[in-house]
Amino acid sequence: MKFILVVCLCGFFFSQSAAAERADRKKPLHLEADRATVEDVNRKEASRVSVFTGNVILTQGTMRINADKVIMKEDLNGFKQATATGDLVSFRQKRDGLDEYVEGWSQRVEYDSKTDKIELFRQARLKRGSDEVQGDYISYDMSSEFFKVIGSKERGVETGPDKRVRITIQPKDKSE
Repeated sequence: MKFILVVCLCGFFFSQSAAAERADRKKPLHLEADRATVEDVNRKEASRVSVFTGNVILTQGTMRINADKVIMKEDLNGFKQATATGDLVSFRQKRDGLDEYVEGWSQRVEYDSKTDKIELFRQARLKRGSDEVQGDYISYDMSSEFFKVIGSKERGVETGPDKRVRITIQPKDKSE
């Protein structure tokens, strides 16, 4: 029951109608790193896997992910799945039609261009303006701005520092 309440509060937290910058999906994906290993680009029947290590910066429009290592998988249709790891991986993306960003941090970030979703694992934190959520796991749908947060106790990983979900919602100015 507490979990359902947390998910409902989280939905309220991001209930404004603006979503992530929609134009980002049509922009090219750029990767920078100290080293890269890229599989054969002429593959015919499987996805291609590329590994980027050392101060990796992945950008697509206003979306930016910084990590120590990124493993990128690209399927035959061009959809990409990236798994980013590091001491703390950071994620940032401009909200559509607003001068505001959504930012996140965790030890592992998984990005899926097909579903337009970001998942943050271990020491996960997501922030919009001065509102913030924290937990062991955060799933964030970039199209609808819906997210779900789970603490480590709920995930059965009681050793983590984020045993419970924490949410901070700042009071809104009535003129907004």
